Amino acid sequence: MYAIAILRYRRPIEEVQAVTESHRTYLGRLHSEGVLLVSGPLDPRFGGALILRVCDEGALAALDRIRDADPYVQAGVAQYELLPWAPGLGKEKLDTF
Repeated sequence: MYAIAILRYRRPIEEVQAVTESHRTYLGRLHSEGVLLVSGPLDPRFGGALILRVCDEGALAALDRIRDADPYVQAGVAQYELLPWAPGLGKEKLDTF
């Protein structure tokens, strides 16, 4: 299963930036595990977006764990909107990531 995660900052950018390095380290780990396919900040910078891939079985629980382990969430500076996603056009290319 694929999912799109929209992150929205809930604290001033200075508080977000204090946690950003830990957040990026966490995303790097997800990327090396093949869970995170792509990520980046929104423009203007009021949050970010992730494209995730998790096993179909237990997907919603896995997405909850990903959200809950993010240093941004743990520090209370951002919240996630998790959107399970069934890509159609271009899925075969996405599957190669």
